[in-house]
Amino acid sequence: MMNNPAIRFDKVSRHFGDIKAVDQVDLEIGDGEFFSMLGPSGSGKTTCLRLTAGFDRPTNGKIFLYGQDVSDLPPYERSVNTVFQDYALFPHMTIEDNIGYGLMIKGVSKTERAKQVEKMLDLVRLPGFGYRKPSQLSGGQRQRVALARALINHPKVLLLDEPLGALDLKLRQQMQVELKNIQREVGITFIFVTHDQEEALTMSDRIAVFNEGKIEQIGSPSDIYEKPATAFVAGFVGTSNLISGEVAKRITGTEKTFSIRPEKIHLSFENEKPSARMDSLEGVVRDVTYLGLYTRYVVTIEGGTDLVVVEQNLKTISVDLPSTKGRKVKISWYPEHISQLGG
Repeated sequence: MMNNPAIRFDKVSRHFGDIKAVDQVDLEIGDGEFFSMLGPSGSGKTTCLRLTAGFDRPTNGKIFLYGQDVSDLPPYERSVNTVFQDYALFPHMTIEDNIGYGLMIKGVSKTERAKQVEKMLDLVRLPGFGYRKPSQLSGGQRQRVALARALINHPKVLLLDEPLGALDLKLRQQMQVELKNIQREVGITFIFVTHDQEEALTMSDRIAVFNEGKIEQIGSPSDIYEKPATAFVAGFVGTSNLISGEVAKRITGTEKTFSIRPEKIHLSFENEKPSARMDSLEGVVRDVTYLGLYTRYVVTIEGGTDLVVVEQNLKTISVDLPSTKGRKVKISWYPEHISQLGG
């Protein structure tokens, strides 16, 4: 257990009739951590965020904010702010007034508000934008304003509900870097909800992977990706090959399912021999897709199972690839690159 975690869930459930949106979740999030809740729609991640914010109350269990039981406290009595996907900015107000709105409600003087707003505009890389209206800003700029408006109240925890979902891919990738830099600068706990695995892997200190109201695995991005604990995590976070039954038994001595990532598999044609230290299987190339940076192969192994293999195009050129279809190959990997799955 952590010493004085920022957020702690103690056997928290939220039921809607017969639907268990969140089911007996135990969770600790550290002070100053960038923590992501990752999962598909309906997995329980957004409900957990709403429970933390106070927008909803748990059916069972307790939620603690820095040791204080906040399970029944309304949102305004929690030192927590939320940034939403739709920004929720006031269209008729200037950017300066939008950011300083929370301070105005608290009765902070106009001079002090202006000083703090200026600091926030510098923090989110929008100096000089205070006089504009939201309609004059791009999506990424509006998202930064929403972030500044939340941070100006100095919450202990900032909740981010799929905040980059409305942005195009390039802008989203830029904002991932910006958001992580801002979090490091302010040093407070960020809890980030997303269904986008790349976002979670890029920004997080730790990730909780949700599925059907439960947490399947909590760990660092490398733990989640390299050592998935369950078949669901292996399949949801990136692409993974699952091998079980007789083929698994031949490789590992047990029929229990294991996973291997496509990029960890080496493809050998007839004139190549894999390292003696590698596990190997024979197969036939069923499909080949050239993707520029790398090529994706689908290889059918004994028993009819298809495995995906990706290899960088260090030597291969696109004109060579059609001839590999239908060829016999050996696929091999190092034993330490497989993960035994628990569920």
